[in-house]
Parts: sequence; C-alpha cells; structure tokens
Amino acid sequence: MLGVALYLVFFLIVVTIYAIVVMGLNLQWGFTGLFNAGVVAFYAIGAYGTAVLIGPARDRLIGGFEMPFLVGLAGGMALAALAGLIVALATLKLREEYLAIATFGIAITIQLVALNFEALTGGANGLIGLPRPMFDLFATPGGYNLFYLIFVLAVAVVIYAALERAVRSPWGRVLRAIREDVTAARSLGKNPTTTRLQAFVLGSAIMGLGGGLYVGFIGFVSPIDFLPILTFQIWAMLIVGGSGNNRGAVLGCLVVWGLWTASGYVISNAVPPGLQSQAGAVQAIIIGLVIVLTLLFRPRGLIGEEDVVSAHARDDEVTTPQEEIPAQQGQ
Repeated sequence: MLGVALYLVFFLIVVTIYAIVVMGLNLQWGFTGLFNAGVVAFYAIGAYGTAVLIGPARDRLIGGFEMPFLVGLAGGMALAALAGLIVALATLKLREEYLAIATFGIAITIQLVALNFEALTGGANGLIGLPRPMFDLFATPGGYNLFYLIFVLAVAVVIYAALERAVRSPWGRVLRAIREDVTAARSLGKNPTTTRLQAFVLGSAIMGLGGGLYVGFIGFVSPIDFLPILTFQIWAMLIVGGSGNNRGAVLGCLVVWGLWTASGYVISNAVPPGLQSQAGAVQAIIIGLVIVLTLLFRPRGLIGEEDVVSAHARDDEVTTPQEEIPAQQGQ
C-alpha cells in the first residue's frame, strides 16, 4: 500500500509538470492559433538553463554557478522566453503549416545541440548530481516527493489562475479574435503581429518553467529527456483534454499520461523481455488511437472551449464594441 502511495505521488508530480507545459501550449494554440510543433525545444531550454545555473562547478564544463533553485528556475524561464522571442520574430509571419515545420526543425536542432555541445550540456551523459531544492530537510525520498508535489501544485495553480485572468481580459479576447480572423482583428485597430509575439513568448516561458521544475525533481538532465515523442505526448494531452480551455488541458494531462504509464506497465509485465523494445511502440499507437477517437466523437476534447460571451456575462465584464468580437465555439 505504501508503494502505491509513493508511486501515486510520483505520478502526480509528473502530471502537474506536464500540465504547466500544456497550459503554455494552450495559450499559443488554443487561444491564439499558433501551431508550435517544437514544444520540447522550449521545455529543454528551460531545463538546461536551470541545470546550468543551479549545478555545481565542474571541470571542463561551462556553468555550475550554484545559484538558489528559484533563481535558476527564473533564469531557465527567461532563457526559454528569449528563445521564444527569437523564434517568433523569425517565424510568426509564416502560415500555419510552415510555422509547424519551422518550430519542429528548431526542436530537432535544440536536441542535437544538447547532444553535441558537451562543454555546456554534458553531451549524451547529461548533467548529473543537480541539487534538489530543500532535499536535505527530509529524512526519506517519499517525504521529499510529497513536499515537491505540493510545491509544483502551488506553481500550477498560480499559472492556471494567471492564465485564466489573462485570457478573460481584453487582451485574451484579442487573442481569440486573431485566431478566428486576422483581417477582422486588424480592421478593428488591433496589431496581430505584436499580440501573437506576446502569446508565443509567454507560452514558451511557461514551457521553460516546466523544464526547470522537472530538473528540480529528477536532479538530472540529458538529451534523452527531450526526444520528439514528448511533443507528440503534449499535443495529445491538449487535443484529448480540449484546446482553448485550461481545465481541459489539465484533464488531458491526467488521461494521456495515465494511459501512457498504464500501457507501459502492462507491456513491461506481460511482454517477453526480448520483445519489449518493439512492443514499446504500442504506447504511441494507443495514444494515437485515443486522439482519433477524440476527434471523431469529441472534436472539442473532453472539456471544450467555453462560450466566451457567456463567460463574460458571468464575470460581469463590460467591453467596448471593438472588443466584443465573437470567438469560435470550438476548434
């Protein structure tokens, strides 16, 4: 029973970290319509940025500044935001399919840099022995994991509340207007390029925050953590849960990661060891099947996008005629 409880805590930590990353993607795609196929790149930049800032000094390696964890976390976010700014300036004028290809290429590039820039990232061996915040205050790893779960839940709640406030504000309504009809939004005096830039950079920073939290929990980072399959998983979480709705993004993380880990457990216990490497592809097939079924029977996801007009009425918000731009009811 204790073992189940310990694993549940571990599972919820991972789900919560992914939920933060998916909320960043939801801001970009669900609310703004920016197809970012390079999620893992910003996640990796946040992770490595945090690792370099908080890690111990090492011979022949750049970094090791031994900064406090919260400082390292903020630094990782800032680096991810800077990367998002550079990518946005270079790609946001591209159409959706070209933006997807460009961001996917950037993700592959970042993964290759992590693999080959050994002086900074440790190469294939990664960076080990990274300090875990307040780890020495706990007598057992289980106690520490429970503390870290509370910490990441608190961060996730803050991100959720901030994003909910942002997307229900006039700025959020402009995001939806741009997503639905760029020409109409521009005719009302809005600046689609600037607004898209803001959404992309903010979403990238949130993804970097997720990477930093991952490093703080695991105490290790390597290129194997940032394979393209992670972008597939994160997109699956958003599609299944429901884009344009942060509650859906969180629910999608729980469902998809639960299926991924449950299928991995079944494969590891029911499939002969010699076939497990091939059977591992079944996990991706299962998630792909879930995506197809979702698109067929729940195209808006498990929790679809809210009726924006009704949400404004509940919140007693007063808008100007220029801000009252109807949003599409679903993706």
